Amino acid sequence: MTTLTLKNCRPLAGPATDLHITDGLFTETAAPGAEVVDCGGRILIPGLIEAHTHLDKSLLGLPWYRNEVGPRLIDKITNEREVKVSLGLDPQVQSERHAILAMSHGCTHIRSHVDVDTHHGLAGIEGVMATREKLAGMIDIEIVAFPQSGQMTRPGTAELMDEALAMGAELVGGIDPCGMERDPKGHLDTIFGLAAKHGKPIDIHLHERDALGWFSMEEIIARTEALGMQGMVSISHAFCLGAVDRAQVEVLHRKLAENRIHILTTAPASAPVPVVKELKAHGILTGAGCDGIRDTWGPWGNSDMLEKAAHIGMRNNLRRDDEVELALEICTRGGAAILGIEGYGLEIGCAADCVLVEGETLAEAVAIHAPRKLALKGGRVIARDGACVIEAP
Repeated sequence: MTTLTLKNCRPLAGPATDLHITDGLFTETAAPGAEVVDCGGRILIPGLIEAHTHLDKSLLGLPWYRNEVGPRLIDKITNEREVKVSLGLDPQVQSERHAILAMSHGCTHIRSHVDVDTHHGLAGIEGVMATREKLAGMIDIEIVAFPQSGQMTRPGTAELMDEALAMGAELVGGIDPCGMERDPKGHLDTIFGLAAKHGKPIDIHLHERDALGWFSMEEIIARTEALGMQGMVSISHAFCLGAVDRAQVEVLHRKLAENRIHILTTAPASAPVPVVKELKAHGILTGAGCDGIRDTWGPWGNSDMLEKAAHIGMRNNLRRDDEVELALEICTRGGAAILGIEGYGLEIGCAADCVLVEGETLAEAVAIHAPRKLALKGGRVIARDGACVIEAP
């Protein structure tokens, strides 16, 4: 492996120092013949963690898609399932394009929800797995088998989910037990049953708001507790935690903390969002992701988790420097803890997954989210000056 010395860098905006990398790990001393990289006094942070996205769906590199889809969630889901065919979308090519864009911004790990349905079968899973293998050593990709079109409403999907997990998908996905599935007991029994069968964690999309979302969240918490799955369940979006009734949300916060259920936010502009300072106060692990980018749902997003930290800051009214640093923590250490990444950080013995960012302080780095000067994965350069070292297909 490459041996490097990162000269004149500032770990987490601290004093300037030299950091040494040997065989992909941070070490106390430089290896003989190590290449010296002058960091110019820039801040060094651990690799950015994209903990909620959809690699199989992006339209990057394809002709412009004219979006005339209705406003409801089911409208977007139905349209996307059908349009994938007319567009000739190849999940391997699209996931590779998406992952390379993330790498260009200093992302070193991705958790991707990948659609499993009776229309497309396991094509998305197979495509993203091929990309994962192709980019091995440059970025780590964790796959959630995701029944976006529903399980209870589309018989045969549960069996496909079972097959996807047997193939190597790392997590069981779920979606709105009431709003999408119309059968909360059936849906949650199915996904928790698959998790128990395969010994794998769960990550559930919960878009449901207010009382409906609270009900579904209570049911998720109850199953987590009953089945002893503390620390193995994540809830993505969790819009219901952004509700006006903070007393009810406080009850849910306590139950989430007791059962070590994690929250993954995408900080959208169009929905209530979990209050990250409250999650932090309760010790609830929180990560973040860019969700779908430039897809049939909308034209936005560039897979930059430093920019996403800024979005979290704006949606949560984070203004003090220490508050903005919390947004960055969510996009780094928070996501890493939820993904269970071992050896994450800048300490001696940690994997040399790291990014040079511009700015005098961490808060400024988030606020300006300038192109990254350098990004490393296991000590290997994956991006320079905001561009990935490999070209997208």
